[in-house]
Amino acid sequence: MWLFHKSKYEFIGLRRKAYLFSAIVLVLGVSGMVLNMVRGGSPGDWQNYGVDFTGGVLVQVRFNEDTDDSQLRTALGGVDAPPITRFGGENEFVVRAPVDEGTDIDQVAADIASQVAAAYGEDAFEIVRRESVGAKIGEELQGQAALAILFSFFLTLCYIAIRFEIRFGVAAIIATAHDIMITLGLLALFRVEISLPTVAAILTILGYSLNDTIVVFDRIRENLNRRGGRREDPYRLVNRSINETLPRTVLTSGTTLAVLMSLLILGGAVLRDFTMVLILGVLIGTYSSIFIASPALLEIQKRYGTADPREKERKRAARRAAAV
Repeated sequence: MWLFHKSKYEFIGLRRKAYLFSAIVLVLGVSGMVLNMVRGGSPGDWQNYGVDFTGGVLVQVRFNEDTDDSQLRTALGGVDAPPITRFGGENEFVVRAPVDEGTDIDQVAADIASQVAAAYGEDAFEIVRRESVGAKIGEELQGQAALAILFSFFLTLCYIAIRFEIRFGVAAIIATAHDIMITLGLLALFRVEISLPTVAAILTILGYSLNDTIVVFDRIRENLNRRGGRREDPYRLVNRSINETLPRTVLTSGTTLAVLMSLLILGGAVLRDFTMVLILGVLIGTYSSIFIASPALLEIQKRYGTADPREKERKRAARRAAAV
């Protein structure tokens, strides 16, 4: 991109301001989690969990004529309507209604049927099934998601340690953990409903952020391995590497955001939360690969850095010769 051709922006020089910004956002996110727990009255209510996690009643509705989810959502209360998804045939939908424990699911289904009948007519639809959804699967999913994230951290560390060096892997994990905490904090702050599609979006964010970080790290490694790269000032080398990958970063993030914005505008309410989480993740992932991962790599090198590998090899050779 011509706008970033031979760019020389001072990204590393802004790292302390970036740390401050991330800290402020994290504090706001934690405040949102605390407020959610106060509202819910339980430590487990730190997010606005949907029916998939809290349990409720599932009602499947089949229409005789063509309809869409936006019309059904309007019939069930508009913005305040329970989650609605297509299921089965073309004109079949599943309504997931949150309820309190002990609620009669037949009564909930009857209430939904009466609302739909008022909008479409008595003979325009039929209730295909009604059943309760337990929260146990949500609890299991939370545990499995946490294990999956920890396992991904371990695999990331191993992969980057083999392909690059161990310090690159640690910096990538720091950036990924930063992205997860920022995303969850903002979701709690704005009370975005956590459903199965939202969890899928969060896991997608991890992959996107890690990929963007590896691209920057790969350029840093290339510059380190060039003639004189090990003797160059680390701050200048890392900053130059970020600028060299900036066109790719902006182009990838820009095209991804363009698609997601189209999906947000045209996808309707069903995809709104899912798309918003992805947009948030793309922005955070791009930010962290520049202002968190690369500065973290520098800090690790500064505190625990190793000497030039060629110097280490010369020392090993000298020790071997002395032993002989």
